[in-house]
Amino acid sequence: MHAERAALAAFFPIVDWLKNYRREDISDDVFAGVITAILLVPQGIAYALLAGLPPQLGLYASILPPIVYALLGTSRTLSVGPVSVAAIMIASALTAPEISALGNPIQSGLILSAEIGAIMLAMAMLRMGGLVNFISHPVLAGFTSGAALLIIVNQLPQVFGVKMPTCALDLGCYAQAVGSFSAPTLAISLGSLALLIFFGSPLTRLLKKLRVNLSAITAISKCGPLLTVILSTLAVSYADFGGNPVAIVGPLPSGFPSPHFTSAHLETWRLLLPYAGFIGLISYVESVAIAKVTANLRGEKIAPNQELIALGSANLTAFLFGGMPVAGGFSRTMVNFSAGARTQMAMIIAATLLGLSVIFLSASFANIPKAALAAIILVAIFRLVRIKHILHTWRYDGGDGMAELATLLGVLVFGIEQGITLGIILTIASHLRKTSQPHIAVVGRVPDTEHFRNIKRHSVETWHHLLLVRIDESITFANVSYIEDYLAGELKRQPNTRHIVLILSAVNDIDATALDALELFNQGLQASGKTLNLSEAQDKVMDKLEKTDFFEQLQPGKVFARTEDAVKALG
Repeated sequence: MHAERAALAAFFPIVDWLKNYRREDISDDVFAGVITAILLVPQGIAYALLAGLPPQLGLYASILPPIVYALLGTSRTLSVGPVSVAAIMIASALTAPEISALGNPIQSGLILSAEIGAIMLAMAMLRMGGLVNFISHPVLAGFTSGAALLIIVNQLPQVFGVKMPTCALDLGCYAQAVGSFSAPTLAISLGSLALLIFFGSPLTRLLKKLRVNLSAITAISKCGPLLTVILSTLAVSYADFGGNPVAIVGPLPSGFPSPHFTSAHLETWRLLLPYAGFIGLISYVESVAIAKVTANLRGEKIAPNQELIALGSANLTAFLFGGMPVAGGFSRTMVNFSAGARTQMAMIIAATLLGLSVIFLSASFANIPKAALAAIILVAIFRLVRIKHILHTWRYDGGDGMAELATLLGVLVFGIEQGITLGIILTIASHLRKTSQPHIAVVGRVPDTEHFRNIKRHSVETWHHLLLVRIDESITFANVSYIEDYLAGELKRQPNTRHIVLILSAVNDIDATALDALELFNQGLQASGKTLNLSEAQDKVMDKLEKTDFFEQLQPGKVFARTEDAVKALG
């Protein structure tokens, strides 16, 4: 019975935290749920429009999918719903020639939700949760910055109230388009931006100076998007713009969507599948990264494979109930966390409040100006543009810095999928280059100690007939030639060497190709009257070597447990 309960809790993490749910947790979760609900309406509508989909698909994706994640997810504070980076990837997919030719963006958006969910569940069945570790942070950071810049460019026409021109490299064409801006739209945009910026750091600092309670500061400062939507909607509804119209969201379907299945040709599903794969991969990686941030702050654990199940099920729910693809959102999650959410009960409350709003207040969403939503998007994603991070990465590691910059430029120049692919290829190439040219050091003994250090960095004892070489990487087919060349070069510089000791403390593996090369190298040394010796080899390396006759071939060379023992015996 205990095993059954453990299995149930593993698949439904809500069981684990519900049984330990305390009375004092409910007040924190209710407060956080209300604050997060304030963001759901403007962000749900804004990100749907950003993706090129009707606004209701963003709202529907913010109701049931978060509740499904609450049942299955291992993060207690991750807020699942429409997100900006996924939205721009969806827009890229829907505007691809072969997809736009289908002529039904709503159907395509729903199919993306279904395919993303199915891909994630398939990955979970194959225990591929660890895939999150195969996209490096520099590539993800470069992609995020590039996608954020694309979003900014995408939203500028909404800010100025102009149609996006197709001018290629004709700067005069762009200037003419900007010159035809709508003054009322620009006024709403600038007013919305000013209000949103004020509700950020300036208002928070002001409230802290006034010694306002921290919970009240969190509640007040997070009301900026909702207040922006309300004020801009009132302006559009009652102000006279002199016949200069302002683009609005328009009427939304009233009531809650009922479950349905999208009927589409198999070819449509096939065409969308590659895009779904990319969107699903990035959504999963970003969601887990965000979940780990808040989990680490509270000493909690995230189960990557269970996250695949939770996010996959949430996306399938979005498909069934007419929603766009979903993922974990950074801004909503941090708001939820900062507001004091203890468990996923906060998101259940937020989604419930949004559901009631959609049922009873959907008519009031019609006059929301798109310019205000564009301002909300700009403020939310502006901090995702991290150009300084590229410089920081480059200074630390040139290969990673190049991968991050190439990913950003690739996203901007070639497209989202191509940019990510380029970054991943460069990261793998950089890793292979490092692996194929491992760090190797000739070492000597620090006087009056048993410590051995690099002769180029420390003042150490050396011996003219004894060469101590430390290899700081596993020895494989990719680098054994480099290691052989390095040893040959050192022997030329030290022709009196009679004994070579390979210090293998950092070597985790020696593959078959490397073993063959070491045997040939040892034979060459023996022919010239020299010996090859090993020291500090790890147990798993020794276990592999003992399955061969390498130690017999090594004689009269020896294997030492410590480098100090080798020096005493050979020095």
